[in-house]
Amino acid sequence: MLLKKEGFPEEDDLVMCTITKVHFHSVFVDLDEYGKQGMIHISEVSPGRIRNIRDFVIEGKKIVCKVLKVHLDRGHIDLSLRRVTEIQKRQKVDEMKMEQKAEKIIEYAAKDLKSETKKLFDIITKNILSKYSSVYDYFHAVASSTASIEESGLDAKSAKTLEEAIKSRIKETAVTIEGTLKLSSYDPNGIEIVKEALKKAEAVDKVAIKIKYLGSGSYHIIVEAKDYKQAEKLLKQSYEKAVDHMKKHEGMAEFIRAEA
Repeated sequence: MLLKKEGFPEEDDLVMCTITKVHFHSVFVDLDEYGKQGMIHISEVSPGRIRNIRDFVIEGKKIVCKVLKVHLDRGHIDLSLRRVTEIQKRQKVDEMKMEQKAEKIIEYAAKDLKSETKKLFDIITKNILSKYSSVYDYFHAVASSTASIEESGLDAKSAKTLEEAIKSRIKETAVTIEGTLKLSSYDPNGIEIVKEALKKAEAVDKVAIKIKYLGSGSYHIIVEAKDYKQAEKLLKQSYEKAVDHMKKHEGMAEFIRAEA
């Protein structure tokens, strides 16, 4: 079961889709999270010339797409398949798995309360999605005691039952991503400039970010966070701090993302 979100996705959002129809120049899909239909033009299926569109897409296949344009007046959604990277695909699949886990937790709570799962889901999403990126993100915060179950908007009995279900089924987990930062400077004070750039990179989050010297001006950045979205955000902030500092002092900097 995948409970549907209200409204439409935002432009540039990643969405899980199921292919429903394949035509010569276009592909029609159902957006699994929204219960709405979208379209992928052949030019957005894959880079380069496509001789046979069915070499890339077939009915019934699950794919991750990027939202290009939402036409609210017509309820039409333009999507792209080719603009989604492998890393983004894996992240979206992981996100969907976590959301399904969150839905299962709501289902358990609803069963104990002899209530409807959809009813609890609607109350929770209405109250928390303006602050949290997903239901699972909120549940994870509740499990780690960084969020209050009262934020869910449920009555006291329902909130307590839900909290017990969350804390018994969500344990602290972490993901790790990494990359290589190359820094160099011909300034007489170049060593200090590089050191300061690394300090700025680590200062973004001294607990989550670790930097190790690899040799020849290369540094290994490792970021550990509760999920990929948070990890990617920290990694980007970290290397951008270092790169900006080097550029301000006329040094050279390059970041290379390690593929999982």
